Amino acid sequence: MKGEILVEGQGAKGEALVLTAPISFWGGVNPKTGLIADVRHPQHGVSISGKVLCLPGTIGSSSAAAVLLELVSAGLAPAAIILHEPDAILLLGLVVAQEMGHPTPIALRLDRGEFKKLAGNSLRVSQDGSLLISPAGER
Repeated sequence: MKGEILVEGQGAKGEALVLTAPISFWGGVNPKTGLIADVRHPQHGVSISGKVLCLPGTIGSSSAAAVLLELVSAGLAPAAIILHEPDAILLLGLVVAQEMGHPTPIALRLDRGEFKKLAGNSLRVSQDGSLLISPAGER
């Protein structure tokens, strides 16, 4: 399986975290902990740090880029980000992090229909956008 590269970044491996609802990074993710902070979100309290974060959608805020930049600079960012639809404001956080010299996760676009195949598995994401799926816990 291969995703469309939205923002180049480091290859990654990690557990797939497939969100079941869109999220706002501003107020929805704690930039100091990497936890989903929105109490209304179905995955409230789950950490996005080090995960391959699969987003079915985002709830816009012009501050989303700042939150993602904070996560990257604190070492709490997802290992990779997979979006159903590109979010230019969110992705700007990765671009700015790169400009500041931070190692940044790769961001890909992949149809939401493919997310079901990723849930509950470990993923290896290559810099060319290729995804290798293996059962959770397998190396």
